[in-house]
Amino acid sequence: MKRFDASQGPRIVGPADGKFVDLGSCGVRFMVWAEESGGGFSLVEHPIPPRHLASPVHRHSQEDEYSYVLEGRLGALLGDQVVFASPGDFVFKPRDQWHTFWNAGDSQCRMLEIISPGGFEHYFEELAETADPDVDWTRRYGNEIDTAATSRIRERFGLRFPRLDRRTELPKPRRPPAH
Repeated sequence: MKRFDASQGPRIVGPADGKFVDLGSCGVRFMVWAEESGGGFSLVEHPIPPRHLASPVHRHSQEDEYSYVLEGRLGALLGDQVVFASPGDFVFKPRDQWHTFWNAGDSQCRMLEIISPGGFEHYFEELAETADPDVDWTRRYGNEIDTAATSRIRERFGLRFPRLDRRTELPKPRRPPAH
């Protein structure tokens, strides 16, 4: 896949542009790759199905994440604090802080996520394209996962997480419609 760089001049990323992958718990639309921003950041859009946990409780050692809610209601665990964000709200998840996020509503939630510095977007791409159970994703990308805290959040808020719960057929995240 050829990626944009500044030598190609200005660029507009339209609502149907960018590679899209389905992780089951959420979708990922790649809008700006680290290679396109000089490594400073990456930008992805996450559509999350209703009442789905988007990721396990985790923390990053190398990146900060900034989430801007476009649609729906986002729930997030930030350290020990649970917060809820609506369209127009901005949620900061600093590196080294335990966190997770989920769709806290009954309709799709969509958010833009800035990851700084860039590079972690490749985790989503590799996770979607590689079914190798021997890959240690957390070590490769310098993050940790807390499975016990993930189970507690799922139970507390009645959330589905397809990677842990394969017993039911779950709705797929929808690629946002072109406007």
